[in-house]
Amino acid sequence: MPIKQMKNIEFDVIIIGAGAAGLMCAAIAGQAGRKVLLLDHAKKPGEKIRISGGGRCNFTNLYCSAENFVSQNSHFCKSALAEYQQHDFISLVEKYNIGWHEKTLGQLFCNGRSTQIIDMLLAECALGSVELLLDTKIGQVQQQGSCFHINTSNGNFTANSLVMACGGLSIPKMGATGFGYKIARQFDLKIIDTAPALVPFSLEQVFGQPVTGLSGVSLPVRVMCNGAVFDEAMLFTHRGLSGPAILQISSYWQPGDKVMVDLLPDIDFLAVAKTARAANPKQSPLGFLSGLLPKRLASYIVTSLPQQRMGDISDKSFLSLAKQLKSWHITPTNTLGYKIAEVTRGGVDTDELSSKTMQAKSVDGLYFIGEVVDVTGHLGGHNFQWAWASGYACGRSL
Repeated sequence: MPIKQMKNIEFDVIIIGAGAAGLMCAAIAGQAGRKVLLLDHAKKPGEKIRISGGGRCNFTNLYCSAENFVSQNSHFCKSALAEYQQHDFISLVEKYNIGWHEKTLGQLFCNGRSTQIIDMLLAECALGSVELLLDTKIGQVQQQGSCFHINTSNGNFTANSLVMACGGLSIPKMGATGFGYKIARQFDLKIIDTAPALVPFSLEQVFGQPVTGLSGVSLPVRVMCNGAVFDEAMLFTHRGLSGPAILQISSYWQPGDKVMVDLLPDIDFLAVAKTARAANPKQSPLGFLSGLLPKRLASYIVTSLPQQRMGDISDKSFLSLAKQLKSWHITPTNTLGYKIAEVTRGGVDTDELSSKTMQAKSVDGLYFIGEVVDVTGHLGGHNFQWAWASGYACGRSL
């Protein structure tokens, strides 16, 4: 609950942003004996935690490592991830008797509601006597000497350390703003260009026909773009493409880039097609393809085959079809933007920060953690693990 009347205006640490990273940082710093104030403009803490994982919070991943992150500096996240690992957070979850289960690819979810994770973090903050002030608009942020002065709608506060944990631009309906980037620029820190990530693509046509006709069709695929490769499910929507494979590859995509999709990963289509032709030459191409692909998708694809029977299709036509199925190149119109993007790619340049403490190298006492930093995780709990790890590293150093 928000504090109605603040007893203190001077703190050791002020943290702006009561999301995953901010709550973790506050708990660690508070339990280390620091006097901590946690501020947020939202009416409730941890809103992105609450909505994550369909309300069950995909809180980490068993296989989380530095390879699961996108950044201009791929080494930056290693120190924090090594200091606070996924197993450390699992231990915390189990300390509070929160049941959890593993889904695909090491993704861990609560058995119950995601609010259990929020309650756990708030309990950890309470152990550190953290003061939490919600529904508070942040005004000016100034540094005078070694002290930061924060003007808010609920009073003015000072602290020797200021932590920016206010996230990125994704899901603005949850209160996302560019405030963290504004403060970074105020202190002359560089920003890596931001873009929506873990986000669906918009696409008007597939195989020469409107994509709307395939809405709801899902299948396992292999997607590739700019050296990244993911083997997961793809979903056709009324606006384009979504599903885990597409969300993953969106973090590597730039406007104008082509994305290559293998609709039949690990299948030698040419060999399978020739075998089927020899075994059942009277079978229709649609009947054959429907055994490999969802029928609606197969119907879209066979329009390029005028033949009515498998026995009438030449090796050359099979080769052309194999290329279409195994290396389908698409150029998305765009992404669906920050409105539904799970995270923001880019952010505060990691060259400006200490990888061990998250402190700005050029501004003593100023820290950046979580999504506001140019560290973007893959789908599946990795972004939460970065929030826990960066919050922990920062909290330990305050």
